[in-house]
This record gives sequence, structure tokens and C-alpha cells, in this order.
Amino acid sequence: MIELDFSKGNGLLPAIVQDHESGKVLMLAYVNKAAWEKTLETGDAHYWSRSRQEIWHKGATSGHIQKVKEIYVDCDNDTVVFKVEQVGGAACHLGYESCFHKKVDSDGNFTVVGEKIFDPEKVYKK
Repeated sequence: MIELDFSKGNGLLPAIVQDHESGKVLMLAYVNKAAWEKTLETGDAHYWSRSRQEIWHKGATSGHIQKVKEIYVDCDNDTVVFKVEQVGGAACHLGYESCFHKKVDSDGNFTVVGEKIFDPEKVYKK
């Protein structure tokens, strides 16, 4: 079994998340050892929520879970790439397919690219 290096980053490793078919980057999150083990155990992506300080099962509230299809680890064993099937079509908690939906131009201004797939106020009942 591969040994990830959780000693870097105070026990957190970056997890780059891509759509397994298109390769589109959906989000960046972090995994600790427990989230990594839960991901391997269940096949659903689990992360460490830095804001809530707890393991986070992606999509547990919204239903937009991530089914892990492939995992890649970098040469230093300190970054992972999850290639996922994004259930419901949206990874972003703001309702977009990708968290990376702001395209920045050379002046530093941005344009939102893509359409909202869901209304976060209805999904998260805020």
C-alpha cells in the first residue's frame, strides 16, 4: 500500500479533483490521513474541512457526491489527484460545475464562465 507523506502541510495534503471523463479541474481540497482512508474504504471522496475542522463527505448535504474512479499520487507522495464522477454535475457549493468558474483577464477583472447547475440557497436551505 502506498504511504502518503502527511508530515508536510501539518498533516494535510492537497487533493486536485478532476472530472474522470473530461479532465476538467473541478476543485482543490485537502485530505488528512482519516479522510484518505475513508475515501479508499468507501469509494466516495472525503476531505478535511479546514473551516469546520472535520472530515467532510463531499456531497453529503447536497447529494452531489464524488465517486472516485482513479487516484494518482505525485512523486513526493504529498499530493493526490482524484478523478471522479461528479454526481449531479456540480462540484462547487455556489452551484457551478467547477469551483474554478472565474476567468481572470490581464487587467485583473474576471468573467464568470459556465452556468449555475443548482441554486445553493435551495440545496443548503440557507
